[in-house]
Amino acid sequence: MSAEPIKLLKSKPFDKSRWMQLPRDVVIGHDVLPQIPSVCKDLMLGGSALIISGKSTMDLAGDRVRGYLDENYDITLFTAETINASVIKEGEAAALGVDFVIGVGGGRVIDTAKIISFNTDRQFISVPTAASHDGIASARASVPTMEGHASLEAHPPIAIVADTGIIAAAPHRLLAAGCADIISNYTAILDWELAHRVKGEPMSEYAMALSKMTAEILVKNAHIIKPHTEQSAWFVVKALVSSGVAMSIAGSSRPGSGSEHKFSHALDRLAPGKALHGESCGIGTIISMYLHGGDWKGIRASLKAIGAPTTPREIGISDETAVDALLMAKTIRPERFTILDMGLTRESAEKIVRMLYVE
Repeated sequence: MSAEPIKLLKSKPFDKSRWMQLPRDVVIGHDVLPQIPSVCKDLMLGGSALIISGKSTMDLAGDRVRGYLDENYDITLFTAETINASVIKEGEAAALGVDFVIGVGGGRVIDTAKIISFNTDRQFISVPTAASHDGIASARASVPTMEGHASLEAHPPIAIVADTGIIAAAPHRLLAAGCADIISNYTAILDWELAHRVKGEPMSEYAMALSKMTAEILVKNAHIIKPHTEQSAWFVVKALVSSGVAMSIAGSSRPGSGSEHKFSHALDRLAPGKALHGESCGIGTIISMYLHGGDWKGIRASLKAIGAPTTPREIGISDETAVDALLMAKTIRPERFTILDMGLTRESAEKIVRMLYVE
């Protein structure tokens, strides 16, 4: 006898709906800033824009962007020398009078534009002048606080216009830090898999595959990353965009942020201003890969080939501070389970930090 006539429970409809935001236009190459008017026209964003830039980057590229847009757009300039609540509030007031936002600068400027555009419900175009981390394409924004850096959820740029000539001219330290941030995808994925096995955290196989592939390509081609070459800039920017897209697919920063990022944020609290974000993430990646039982020496070799630091000493941080950061890491975003949440002891942390110097 069939149970259908007395069935009381209704079948739940399939519901996996989620709003996935991705950049629509991505332009990377030599002397591409003149293409910005075409990008704005293609996206039909409106007739007025707020250009956010720093003082030096305004002279470097911001004024050029304004010059290309002045004929057909009503342009307002906003200089953001730093990123904090006061600057963001001023920027939001300026953005309320325009249709869209353009961020022209390094990581802080792009993050400022990202937050301002998100809070005022405007789209923004990312015009990076350096490739130091994947914030140029991701939905996350990092804001300094009294306790370190806070990672905020915002939205990705609707377009990215990256001039490789400008990016190649930036200090190589910035490009090397961007490479290290991409390579950290390796251990972020391993941490995500661990959280899935131990905590039952949902995974996105598509996001994981894209993130891991991006890191693998960069590691295999570490030897071509050279200072002040447009080929290197082009290669790294493409990888940063790919990494940002993986996060958009996942709906979180999980594909590119794990134990190595917890270590980085702990260092920000213990030794603020010492290291670039990508630099400390690179060192954290070596440590995390060792704890996962992976090829940590291969990761270290790739970072060295690129010119990224591989020890605390190279970024002006004491070994003791690095040990403290490893132990503090589990308190950073405790909801995000990683290998550093497994009960690392001080003795083990000290041994791991010493290991970084052993050839």
